[in-house]
Amino acid sequence: MVQVDVFWSYAIGAGCGAAAACASLREPAREPLDDRRFTVTVLFLGCVFAPSGIWLLWRFPGWETMHAAGAHADLPGWLVAAFAVTNISQGVVGYLVARELWRRGHHYLSWLQMPLGYLAMFFVLAYGWDGTGYRRFFAPTTADWRTGGFDPAAFLTSDVALTLYAMGVVLVPLLLWMEAGWWSRGLRSPDAPGPARLTGLVLIAIFGLGLGTAVGAAALLTLLGPAAGTVAVAVLVSAVLHPRGAGGLLARPFLAGAAP
Repeated sequence: MVQVDVFWSYAIGAGCGAAAACASLREPAREPLDDRRFTVTVLFLGCVFAPSGIWLLWRFPGWETMHAAGAHADLPGWLVAAFAVTNISQGVVGYLVARELWRRGHHYLSWLQMPLGYLAMFFVLAYGWDGTGYRRFFAPTTADWRTGGFDPAAFLTSDVALTLYAMGVVLVPLLLWMEAGWWSRGLRSPDAPGPARLTGLVLIAIFGLGLGTAVGAAALLTLLGPAAGTVAVAVLVSAVLHPRGAGGLLARPFLAGAAP
């Protein structure tokens, strides 16, 4: 979706950047343009991730814009161009930020960039800008959205969902293979997790830490209102992402086995 891909792209780049920085600890220092893992990440963003977003925007303009636009005629050309660019540029930013934080010794902050990006992405999907994000997501067409219905089961067999399944078969395994492979190259201690476990941990970071916290934040805003809800969300996010919280606990396998 147009509103969430900027965060998704950042999360993808950040996850690859932290993993690549860990993998390169025993290698000579390189500038970004000499970093082959950076090149691979940009190729993934440009050849897999960005095209999938453009495909969805062309095929399902209403759903892809969370029904802010009902048809192609409602989309200005500059917005489509900006969407295509940010699907790549924000991933580059995420990669460089995570890479630099790792190289400066801020390993937890570097690792945290990925779940933070997914948290923001899932929050927009769950809450949106007016508390209706989840309803917009599960409405496959603008007509469905305007009727006010909410039928998640029907969405699962819609053309939008079927397209997402097909794209996910390509995008998700490739991304997990890249990240888990790079992490495993850098984690060399005897008790370091292998690629299979790392893949599972990455998924927990995305769906447990990112999605779980986002859903909790959306629920707090909905139940408590904007003022009290914002305070409660700040407390929730701070507690979950604190180095001694769930985030720090989940990050330990990625950080403890890193080569000095």
